[in-house]
Amino acid sequence: MELLSWNVNGLRACINKGFIEWVKQRDPDTLCVQETKAQPDQISFSFDFPDYNVYWSSAKKKGYSGVATFTKQKPLSVSKMGIKDFDEEGRFIQLEFEKFYLINTYFPNAQRELKRLEYKLQFNQALLKYVEILRKKKNLVICGDFNVAHKEIDLKNPKSNMSNAGFSPKERAFFSNLLGHGYVDTFREFDQSSEKYTWWTYRYNARKNNIGWRIDYFIINKEFRDQLESAFILRDVMGSDHAPVGITLQNH
Repeated sequence: MELLSWNVNGLRACINKGFIEWVKQRDPDTLCVQETKAQPDQISFSFDFPDYNVYWSSAKKKGYSGVATFTKQKPLSVSKMGIKDFDEEGRFIQLEFEKFYLINTYFPNAQRELKRLEYKLQFNQALLKYVEILRKKKNLVICGDFNVAHKEIDLKNPKSNMSNAGFSPKERAFFSNLLGHGYVDTFREFDQSSEKYTWWTYRYNARKNNIGWRIDYFIINKEFRDQLESAFILRDVMGSDHAPVGITLQNH
């Protein structure tokens, strides 16, 4: 069972860069996208993807944020976080399947001079509290753009980014805290090497020169680890400033 996650940085723009053709060729069981920047009524996939059910959580503000999940298997339930400030920014959608909950999430960006750090930390804590309750019912798969590089190995220039958004001490501490609660960074279960990134700025020829950050993740609770077969980054897939990431799970 292949699950993919991709910050498309504008779904309509990504469609113009080959999104539909790529999904048809890759044919994942589930695809979670972030930063859709679109409302459901602006895009119809009924013709393009008849095999997929599509579930949206769009931002109240047009052209901003938003997540959507494509799934071949119809979920048992679909829900949002239930916190107005976060749901109105389209940062979370949850699908329930027989064996696990799948959470597709787009974490806030702390922004220049960390002016939105407090908002992000509030989201972080709300998410952790939420998943800790949910975990008592079923296993969890949490994916998306976390907007943080956890360790120095996860970005090209750690020293010059110590106080910047995405690598500030409080953001990194949250990620450590999340893993400390018994969650697994799936990619690092299989690959401990450096220079494995998921996002590159459009400036400075960054992607060509691999000056990047690993900020997109699949996280699972440790009890689900025995079902995890692989985790990977699809480095060569274009269409966004992010690369898709994915995992494969045993399919019972």
